[in-house]
This record gives sequence, structure tokens and C-alpha cells, in this order.
Amino acid sequence: MTQTMNQQETQLFGAIAENRKAKVRIFICGDDLANLDSSTRYAAKELRYYLGRITSASFKIKDVTKANGARGFYIGAASGLEVGDLGPDGYRIVSEGGMVRIGGGVRGVLYGVYECLEQLGCRFFTHNFEKVPTIASPVFPEGEIVGRPAFEYRAHNYADVVDNPRFAAKCRFNGMIKKPASALGGSLDYALFVHTFNHFVPAEKYGESHPEYFALVDGKRVTTGGGRTQLCLSNPDVLGIVIEQVREELRKRPGAGILSISQNDWGGNCQCDACRKTDEEEGSPAGTLLRFVNKVAEALEPEFPDVVFDTLAYTYSRPAPRITRNRHNVCVRLCSIECCFAHPFATCDDAKRAVRHPDGSVSTFISDLRDWGGICDRMYIWDYTTCFAHYPTPHPNWRVLQPNVQAFAQNNVKGVFEQACGASRGGVDFNELRLYLISKLLWDPYCDLERHRREFMEYYYGPAAPALDAYLNLLCDKVEQDDIHVGFNDSLTKPFLDEAMLDRYDTLFDEAAAAVAGDPLRLWRVEKSRLSIRWVRLKRATMLRGEYDPETINKFFADWRAFNMSRIDEWCNIETTHRALLEGKWRGVVYFDHWTNEEPEYL
Repeated sequence: MTQTMNQQETQLFGAIAENRKAKVRIFICGDDLANLDSSTRYAAKELRYYLGRITSASFKIKDVTKANGARGFYIGAASGLEVGDLGPDGYRIVSEGGMVRIGGGVRGVLYGVYECLEQLGCRFFTHNFEKVPTIASPVFPEGEIVGRPAFEYRAHNYADVVDNPRFAAKCRFNGMIKKPASALGGSLDYALFVHTFNHFVPAEKYGESHPEYFALVDGKRVTTGGGRTQLCLSNPDVLGIVIEQVREELRKRPGAGILSISQNDWGGNCQCDACRKTDEEEGSPAGTLLRFVNKVAEALEPEFPDVVFDTLAYTYSRPAPRITRNRHNVCVRLCSIECCFAHPFATCDDAKRAVRHPDGSVSTFISDLRDWGGICDRMYIWDYTTCFAHYPTPHPNWRVLQPNVQAFAQNNVKGVFEQACGASRGGVDFNELRLYLISKLLWDPYCDLERHRREFMEYYYGPAAPALDAYLNLLCDKVEQDDIHVGFNDSLTKPFLDEAMLDRYDTLFDEAAAAVAGDPLRLWRVEKSRLSIRWVRLKRATMLRGEYDPETINKFFADWRAFNMSRIDEWCNIETTHRALLEGKWRGVVYFDHWTNEEPEYL
């Protein structure tokens, strides 16, 4: 987390620039100057660019050997700073004696530069919308900042960051990024992500010849293809196959730091005598799973000493085991998929969100989080931040983001992935704001989140911000006051989405639109966000009342395309979602098998 610089009246060295003339230079080591893959070189270029934007002065990057004690910014090794145990993402900034020194890890040095720019008033709201102030004669305060993230792994899958590595760096995310350049410090790469059992032991290959490799459920070995089964984790042949398959994958992906050995996205854990016995000893199927992954990790550690082997605590494996602990090179990723996202994990009272243990007892997510935090020294989180069945749906999780991330930090969590709307062109439920707030929380769970939210709203929406603030608060007030529980995959029947509430939401959007009627850009943003309400109205009209107005339906889908939107449903393209609406079905998944990636009935 970041320690704020002591804002003193003392000016560093007078102005950084005056009358469009740079008064300082940027210094890095010669090795960094010559290395196109150097994150220090890239950080210096970013500093040069944004200082130029702020002042309209042209700044120079020079070899530190030519500095001769000159005033300026000294970056990376040129800073001469000791950064101790700050790790790859931490940074240290010291400004005194006419110099701003920025040191840090391979990514930290870049994060340190962005921290300096934020100190000067820059804000990196989205990949294509930033606040860069115009300051003719900016000064930099004296003091020291030490920044270190609360979590070693910070990831979000919204298209803004996945497809824009430069923006991901500004958000200080280090996971789930497509092709991050070496100059950006790279990322924490998975050789294989989650739900990998079928990849290692595919039912399509082994199901007929070796049904004993697969889970025994209700007395039968389930060998359905496409990942719709689990493995028998007590079978020694399965262990041998997985070890060899994991070895092969890691050899194909040198440099990968983590690989997932995890259950398929399906139920039905094995009930054979051996697996059942371990489950009962451990009080959770997680014990059987963790014993298996520990053995794989132990077998492969000599060849891959720096790789972390990751698994899931997901659905039936969510409760922590009584006996087994993760090896030092094994990470457990706890998933909150059953949870309510309208109330904080720590206070939600919805008993339906509990998970059942082998002995019939149940546990809540917060108790499972605390149990894992007490026994696991490397725990990651998979959390959920949208409605996956209907991406546009207003998702009233604004007040739970911070307490939930704080709960992670308080329970020994080392990494967090916040799964969002995965549409390739983003979403409409204020997802840019949600991403911005999450980026701040994953760096510092105790940050002033209200300040960050206010800054975003006021700059992004301008005079429309007060009405849109009222809309977001109305959403949260409704679910809190009426104790409405909201999951990750709900249909559009909750009371906070009824017609009376939709009318109130639309009134606030009317106010927002009127406030920016003369500002085409901000009006476009307001009407894009209003697509959330329009989708809920349309879907409720067709599904709940059988009202099909061709002009209304056609206009919505025309406007959806005009705003450059893609998917509405997690698993379906827009055409399939449209077909489902016309045929009175809640989701297009009735035509789509996401395990096999086929649409057998669409054509």
C-alpha cells in the first residue's frame, strides 16, 4: 500500500518547467537507455510524455553519467535508492535536494512514475480517457513515498485492461493481460488457467478405455466429454498422467510462473470408496484435491523450482480441509461464486449461499475464507463483479467492493482476480468506474474510495454526475433496505428491477441527459449507460408480460450496435441473445453449449 508523501511548502527546485521551457531533465542508466525492453526506459518515456502534456515543454532523457548532480528525475538504478524487499511491484520515491528519485522493482519503477504523475494531478480513468492537467509551472513536493501492493497478484478481465497492456500498467494490474511487453515489466503469467482437469485427462480420449479415471457419481463413472465430469483423484494412474501432462505444458511455456491444476467447471466430485474416505477425513472434498495437487507439485518441483501450482476451492471444494495443508509451491484460489453481491461477505445473512460438507454441515463464504486464511500461506481469490446472465443489468455491488476486498486482506489472501463483464467491447453498467475503483482497492484496500469515485464521476460525466450518483445510490439503498440478495447469474425478476424502480431510474437518467445536453461526448456516455435500463425493460416486457413490440426490439439492438457493444450474455453472441428474446427464453445458452463451443441449433 502507498504511504502518502508529506506535502510540505518547500519547493523541490522551483518549477519543473516555465514558459514552455523544461527546467529539469530525466536521467536513467546507459544500459537502460540502450535496452528497448527496459521497464526503466519505458517509465522515463512515460514521464517525458506526460510532463510534456502538463507543461507543453519538451523534456530530455539523458544518461545519468552526464547528470553531474543536476536537478531532475532519476529513475531506476540511476536513482541510487535502496528498495529492500518491495518486490517486483513496489517502489520508493524520494524528492529532496533538487532531485526526484524513483526506484523500484521491474514493474514498480513504472508504477512509481505513475504515482509521481498522479501527485501532479493526472488520473488514468480508462484506456482512452485520462485527466492530464495543464500547469504552466508545476512543482513537486518534497518528501518520501513508499508504495507496495496489498496483493502480489491483481487481475481484472474487463476488456479495457486485458486488451490494453499500457492501461493495465497504469491501473497496476499484473495478471490477465494479453501480451504485456517486457518494457511494461511483464505479468504473472499462467501456463494454463483454471478448469484444467479435462485438458490433462480428456474424457474424449480416456472415457471409453479407462472409465475408472473419472468420478464415480451415484454408482456410475461419469465420462461425459467437454469437461462435464471430474477425475478420480485417488487413482494412481490419473496422478501419473497429470504429472506428465503438466510437465509437457511447462516445457512448452518457459517463463510461466503459475499453472492451474483444477477441477472442471462442473459438479460431481468422485464418490468412490477411496475418495469418499479422504473427503470424510478432511471434512471437505478440498482435502482430496489438495493432496493430489501437492503430489503433482512435489514431483515437478525439481525441474520447475520457481513455478507455483494453483488449484481451486470452488463449489463443492470451497470449505477448507481439516488435515492437509498446501505445499509451499501450491496456491489455493477460493471462489465466491455462490455469494450474494449486494451485501458484504461478512454480514450477508442469506442462508442459501452456504456450501454443504460431507457430514451434512454447512459453512458460509466468510467462514470458509477465514478457515483457509488460517491454514493456507498462499491463497488467491476469484471474485465476481457483474451479472453474467445479463451483462447490462444494474449490479448493485458498489458498497460491497471495499469491505469485501478488506476481508480478503484481513485473511491472508495474496492475490485477487475480480471477474467482470467479459464482452470484447466492454459493457454499459458503469463498468469503467467499477474497474477504476477495483484497481485502487487491489493496490490499497483501505484507500479513500469515495474520493476516487467522486473524481471519476465528476470528470467522466461532468454535470451529469449528481443525477448518476443518485441513481447508483438508489440501487444500493433499495437492496439494503429491502434485504434483497443478488447473485452473479440472476434473471431480471428482483424487486430492485421492477417497473416502479425502473421508472425512478429513468427519471434520474433524464436529469443526467438534460444536464449535459450541450456536451455530445458526455451525453453519449449517459445514453450508453442508460442501455442497462433499456435492456431490463425490454427483457421483462417479453419474458414476464409477453409484450413484443417489433419497433422497440429492433431499436434497442440497433442502438446496442451503434454504441459498439458486443455480447449481452456471458456465453452467447448478440444474434443468439436476440433469438432467445424473440422465442421467449431468458438466455441464449439454450442454443449454445459453452463446454464444446458449439451452437448446434442456431443454424
